[in-house]
Amino acid sequence: MASEPQRTTLAPAWMRRWLVAAGVYNLAWGAAMVIAPIWTLKALGVSPANTELWPQLWACIGMIVGAYGLGYIIASRDPARHWPIVLVGLLGKILGPIGFVDAAMRGHLPWSMGVTILTNDLLWWIPFSMILWHAARTAQPSPPEGKVTLDAALDALHDDSGQSLRASTDDRQTLVVLLRHSGCTFCKQTLADLARQQSEIEKAGVGLAVVGMTASSEELRLFGQRHGLVSARFFADPDRLLYRALELGRGTFLQLFGPRVWVGGVLAAARGHGIGKLEGDGFQMPGAFVIHRGRVVRAYRHATASDRPNLKELACPIN
Repeated sequence: MASEPQRTTLAPAWMRRWLVAAGVYNLAWGAAMVIAPIWTLKALGVSPANTELWPQLWACIGMIVGAYGLGYIIASRDPARHWPIVLVGLLGKILGPIGFVDAAMRGHLPWSMGVTILTNDLLWWIPFSMILWHAARTAQPSPPEGKVTLDAALDALHDDSGQSLRASTDDRQTLVVLLRHSGCTFCKQTLADLARQQSEIEKAGVGLAVVGMTASSEELRLFGQRHGLVSARFFADPDRLLYRALELGRGTFLQLFGPRVWVGGVLAAARGHGIGKLEGDGFQMPGAFVIHRGRVVRAYRHATASDRPNLKELACPIN
């Protein structure tokens, strides 16, 4: 019996068209550099009379440019599958201008050559970045479809001792913190924040529960304890039942990679919260909720992945 063909998620048509356009452009520009190196150099304000090697070197670079063009056309058939080609191309289009500016400032190249950066490099930054974004989202496991009620999620999640999240939240008001993937620097920062505040949260009579996308609750508990969090209960939610019930979706580009996130990431790294192995959906947004007897008492849904809410204040009990 023939096996079922593998299903792939096709990229939007505009992504494929951009890659075809990039391929055609590179092939045309590379061919001009190879066929007429002296003419193209003069058009850019470079006199090949300075050295006999200029035309030969320029033609060699043209062959490399043309090879990239062929790669882009191949990648256009399935951008998500061929994302390494797009990534290498984008890196070249970022590092190339940096190298040119350095050479021009040293007087090795004329500034007039910089006009090529507009069409060779800058023009492609946004579409190539969006193609890589699409490829990354496609590679990550999407949460199962279908609405999940809060009651169902509370009943389904259990810690490694067998106690359900329902029992924990029925017993008393409980601060339930839903994490991003365990390799995220902000996930580690959140656990460290909870570790510092856990005694004060407990003194306020509020329980503490941590939910993550790990395969087992024991794995999540050990992860939390490595960051000093010992008084919380830990609940694995690989199917993201509670995430869906509390309407925590996947983040947008700005929510995950915007300027605020970069600044927050640098600050978190400076505090010793490094980046680890991606475990879970890297696009999942986090949140924190006070839940009691099947009802959300307070809610905090992150606007960006780097948000750092005052969890102690959020956990302040409500009578």
